[in-house]
This record gives sequence, structure tokens and C-alpha cells, in this order.
Amino acid sequence: MKKKILLILILTYFPLLAQVGIGTSSPTKELDVNGEFRVRTIPLTTNEPAAKDSVLVVDNLGNLKRISSQNIVNSYLKSAIKGSFSTSSTVSLNLISNKVKIPFDNAEFDVNSEFNTTTNSFVAKQNGIYSIKVQIKSTSAVGAATNFGVAIVKNGTVVSQNSYANLSVLSINVTPPIRSSETLVSLAAGDDITFNIVSDLLNVSILGTSEDCYFTIQQIR
Repeated sequence: MKKKILLILILTYFPLLAQVGIGTSSPTKELDVNGEFRVRTIPLTTNEPAAKDSVLVVDNLGNLKRISSQNIVNSYLKSAIKGSFSTSSTVSLNLISNKVKIPFDNAEFDVNSEFNTTTNSFVAKQNGIYSIKVQIKSTSAVGAATNFGVAIVKNGTVVSQNSYANLSVLSINVTPPIRSSETLVSLAAGDDITFNIVSDLLNVSILGTSEDCYFTIQQIR
């Protein structure tokens, strides 16, 4: 009976030793330091890949943790994107309610991986001020219209637009084929940007070449 009691006491006591507090009688971790922390000697590691990927950080509760250095860099990396079409062929689009999303499906570069080529949309990862530009060039087959242009759309709302009449004389298009729009936009993390063609035409055809139809997004602060 005495041996059983002793065993119970030992098993009860050892878990208490699993958490040690310095400056606190109620530790919440295996080692809980309530106060300043100093390491007098830190050995030099020759394992460079591990050193590059092992950064110690302190969270808002004072817990010491390890995080990937790449994650830290990415969290402060400003957006820089240029997108276009994955084809150089003519892109034909049908308009509904006088607009259609431009299906840019190629990112020539995207340093923060924020543009989705499937949904043709950009989603900001961090708050900031962004410089945004879009350009399209219609084919010579585009019809006459009182309204033909391009728009930058934030969360479903147009924030910048360049649109004017498309005129033809003797069935020859005499209006410049390029439409472009550029603006500064304040974005919060999670805001999305898309691009629309706006027109009273039922369908339009634009060039798929990247030098003619493209967009750029750059975070400036």
C-alpha cells in the first residue's frame, strides 16, 4: 500500500517539473521567463540552409517561436505584377449588360503570387497604395459604337475608366484602337482588382499580343 501511494506521489510530482518558471510561480510553457532574456554565447552554425530558414521571433504574448525567413520577406514584399494573355491570337468576348471581364490568364511576373490566372483577378495580400494600369487594343473588325473602353474594377465597383465613341467612315474604323486606364488605388488586404471592357457593342475582339493588351499592378507604399 505504501509503495502504491509513493508511486502516485511520484507520478503527480513529475508533471509539475515539466514546466519551469523564472520570475513566475505559474509557468505556462516548459520554460517560462518573466523578465528580460540574455544569451551570453551563441555558437556559429555552418548549416547555412538551416540558418537562412530559421529566424526566432517573439509573438505579442512574449512566446519565442521559429518562422521561415522567406515568410518574413514575403510578408513585406511589395506587389509587382505584369499580366497579359497566354495566347497571341485574337480574343473574342461577348458583353452582358454592356460589360465583360477581360480574361487575362498569364502573369509575366508576380513577385507576391497575388494574381489568379483562373479567376482573372488580383487579390491584395497587404494594405497599401497601388498603381494600376490596363491597356487593350481592338482589332480592325470592332464595330462602330457610342461607347467603347476599358475599366479598372475594385471589389465590383469601377474606380477608373476610359471610354469613348468608336467611329467608322465607309465601314473603315477611324478611331484609335487603343484604350487604357491608369490610377492610384488604396487597397486593404483581401480587396480584389479586375478589368472590364465596357461598351454598347454585343461583342468585341481584341489582340492577344502582350505588347498590345496587358495590365500592371505595383504597390508604391
